[in-house]
Order: sequence, then C-alpha cells, then structure tokens
Amino acid sequence: MESVRLVDSDLTLRPWRASDAGGVYRACQDPEIRRWTTLPNPYLPEHARAWVSVVSQRRWANGTAANFGVFDTASGELLGSNGLVSIDRRLGSAEIGYWTAPLARGRGVTVRGIRAVARWAFRDLGLRRLTWQALLGNHESRLTALRAGFRIEGRLRLVDPPPAGPGVGWIGSLLPADLDGPPRQLDPLLVRRAKVFGWEPPNLRADTADPLTLHTASGRDVDAMVASCRDPETIRWTTVPNPYRRRDAEFHVSHATERWAAGEAAIFGIYDGSDRYCGSLDLRLSATDPAVADVGYLISPWARGQGYATSALRTLCRWGFEHLALARIEWRAHVGNDASRRVAEKAGFQMEGVERAGLAHRGERRDCWVGALLSSDLV
Repeated sequence: MESVRLVDSDLTLRPWRASDAGGVYRACQDPEIRRWTTLPNPYLPEHARAWVSVVSQRRWANGTAANFGVFDTASGELLGSNGLVSIDRRLGSAEIGYWTAPLARGRGVTVRGIRAVARWAFRDLGLRRLTWQALLGNHESRLTALRAGFRIEGRLRLVDPPPAGPGVGWIGSLLPADLDGPPRQLDPLLVRRAKVFGWEPPNLRADTADPLTLHTASGRDVDAMVASCRDPETIRWTTVPNPYRRRDAEFHVSHATERWAAGEAAIFGIYDGSDRYCGSLDLRLSATDPAVADVGYLISPWARGQGYATSALRTLCRWGFEHLALARIEWRAHVGNDASRRVAEKAGFQMEGVERAGLAHRGERRDCWVGALLSSDLV
C-alpha cells in the first residue's frame, strides 16, 4: 500500500495516513460533501481518525478497495478524496468514488484524479471496467464523471437511499478506451442547466397584480390535488388517472421531486395569496432537442376564471427562457379544449395548426391544437 503513489503534475494521490485525519475532518464539515455522500452526519473527529487509520488501511490490505487522498504536490495541502470504493477481482471491475474539498473546486482536480486512478487500475490491477454512481440530483458529480470520460448509462434504484431526496441514482461506466485523448469538453448548456437543477426548485412570484406563487407541492396539498383531479372537466381534458386516489397525488409530489433532480422537468403547484393550492403547471424538457420544452397545466375548479393559469404560465415560461436557455416552448391541447387555448393565447402562444391523432387519451388518439412561444413573444 505505501508504495502506491500516483502523480499528475502538481497533484499527488497516495493512501491515507494517520496524520491526514485533521484535514479529512475539516473538509467533511462542508455541507455539499455531507449532502451527497454517505458520510456520518454529524461528521466527528473520531470518524476521520477511524477512516484514515483503520477502515481504509484494512480495505487496502484485503484488496476490497483502494482509497487515496489527493494532495497538492508542493504544499501537501489536502484537496480531496478519490479512489476505488469497491473492487471485484472476479469481474475485473471496480466502483470509483470521490469528493473535493471546497478550496479545490473548479480547478479540474477531481477529473485529473479520476483519470489517474483509472489508468493505474487498468494498468496495474488489470481491471477492465470502472463504474460510477451518484444520487439523482448530484449534477456536479455527474459533470465530473462525464468530463473524466464516463458514459452515463441509466438509473439504479438505491438499496440504502438517504432519508431525504429520491431513492434513485445515476450509474455510468468507464472502459480503458475511454481514457484516450484529453478530458471531455462538455456542452455549455449542459453545464448551465446542471447549475439550475443541482439546487432546490425556486419559488417563483408571478409578475402580475395577482398574488400568485409557483413552488413545489407537498403532502399538505394532497387533498386539494385529489379534489382538483376528480373534477369532470379535469378528467375530460387531461390524462390524470380516473378514478383519482390519494396515492396518485402522493406519487405526483414524489415524481415532481425526482424529475427536477434528474434535470428533466420543472413541476410546480400554483398558489394564491393565502398559499392555497390552485392547480399545477409543468415545464418538461424535450428528450431529443435541448432547446425545446413543452407545458401542461390544470386549474382547480375553485380557482378558474381569475386569470391564474395565464399569469402562472407566463411566469414559468419567462423563467424557462432565462434560466434554461430555451429557444421554444410548445403547448398542445385536445381540439375543443377552448379554455386551455384561451390561456395559452393570452400568455402569448402562437397557434401553429392541428396535429392529427397527436395526443393519446384514455385508449384512443385525438387531434390536438399545437402552439408555441418564443422568448420574443413575451412582451
């Protein structure tokens, strides 16, 4: 173990020593490290001492892991943790894990560390694949893995999910050929959106005389959701389950959290001046065109006819153009859903035509109107 030392220019990666405990303890007080890792919380000095002096050394000795500290070569300053958190010799595979100290972020330290560990694992250990996992929503870890060469391949339900947040993680892999060439350059739009979806969903205030806000729904809204979605007009024009049960509303709340964490959609409740639930509004990113999204909305029976849907729709679309750099937001509704069309047109959407059999609805295909909003339409 002591003979293993990986050097990449001004970075040195080596196995942990007892003298590293203080640096590990200080770094692991960082809220972002505690948020996204399985470290004990609160993280105490004894946890750091046990990690560097007992746990990591035992795993090195029995060949089940290879954990490195990442240090500045000149100063010896601790910059992060990087290494193989589990090794399967039979499969020739290992999982990589890492965290970065706050002072070292934004410098490419972790990407270089991952690639140094990967080269060593493939060359010296004879491994054939590295895997990576991160909690859905940990966009910084995902960007880091992508830059290092990992291919993100899907999602995995977690065996031991954290108490808060989705119980789902991303999973990816790295093969030796993926290290050919320099670190990957990422699409600036991907990086920009990671900064948005890596935080909690915002609370949006409608820029109108109406005291409306948009924010994520919670368990307290379940009864109002059930009442809204059992309304005959809601059932007639939307695809909500029929009959609509409490478990459907509870799923909607958890599903909204998961889709935000995945960076796929912004799903909000609409609330009046007394913070009463008045409906829902979705902005869903296209899976095939990153510049396009579509919207869907429903208004509770007790909130109709007051202009709430139009105000909420304009607010969310403005936020989408500004923060997600969208070029186009699309709207579709069944031909005949005049109320939805009035809302869209008042919000600035331009009608573009009819899409024959464009929407699925309770076992049949229906024609739908199609409209779109560009940022220039929001005057």
